[in-house]
Amino acid sequence: MKLIIMTDASCDLPPDFIDENEVPFLGLTCCFKGKEYEDDFGKSLGREEFYKGLKEGEMPSTSQINEFRFVEKFKELLKQKVPIIYIGMSSGLSGTFNSAKLAREIIMEEYKDADITLIDTRCSSIGQGILVYNAYKMIKENFLKEDIINWIENTKTKVNHWFVVEDLKHLKRGGRISVSKAAIGTLLDIKPIICITEDGTLKNVDSIRGRKRAIKYLIEKLKEQCENPSEQLIGIAHGDCLEDARALKKVIENQFKTKNVILSELGLGMASHCGRGMLALCFIGKER
Repeated sequence: MKLIIMTDASCDLPPDFIDENEVPFLGLTCCFKGKEYEDDFGKSLGREEFYKGLKEGEMPSTSQINEFRFVEKFKELLKQKVPIIYIGMSSGLSGTFNSAKLAREIIMEEYKDADITLIDTRCSSIGQGILVYNAYKMIKENFLKEDIINWIENTKTKVNHWFVVEDLKHLKRGGRISVSKAAIGTLLDIKPIICITEDGTLKNVDSIRGRKRAIKYLIEKLKEQCENPSEQLIGIAHGDCLEDARALKKVIENQFKTKNVILSELGLGMASHCGRGMLALCFIGKER
């Protein structure tokens, strides 16, 4: 059965994957230097320009995808007359998924036979991307719609997200850490470790002194939590710290014999809230 897998740009997959697979998506709106841009994998606002702005002190903000944009997108996709599965970012991080629900209700009033499934992944960034990536792989392997939906629903809360954050002022602005903790953390070179919890929200789970130690913490979490790392897709996303991301990828490939590591750059959504230097490691584990 032919079907459509739709997502949002918060999945942080590489633009090449999105283009090659013609993945339909919507993106959060980012306010940057007084202008609004859609997070569209770097087409409207280039990543180089965006990260240069962050380096210079720019503090962008984002707003959720509203239901009207979802209605327009769903109507466009329904013309193909095949089922649609929307793999969305965590409802614990954005009201975007609720917008998709409202849009589906509007669509179903007009198109009684529309087949639209919405999945709240409780994930974001490359963790969400892992689910999208595997869903497209399953389509190519001729899995049925129900099989893909069941796999995502059964797997989504096993997706581990571990983030090292470098720039504390973005966490301070978002209320994730206090002003005093941000000041002390900067002075002592403290790197917060953030995860996405089972309910899909961000949590500061640890603070490590020094970036190298913080990155080693990510590797230890992979060792502790990951099931069959050599046989699954591992996701690494970075906020303008490509060398660190490449070094992490090399360690994972060598230490865990992993053959499939996807490396990408954080989009406007996560980078706006966590800043430059963020390094994310995501994988499917036993639990979160």
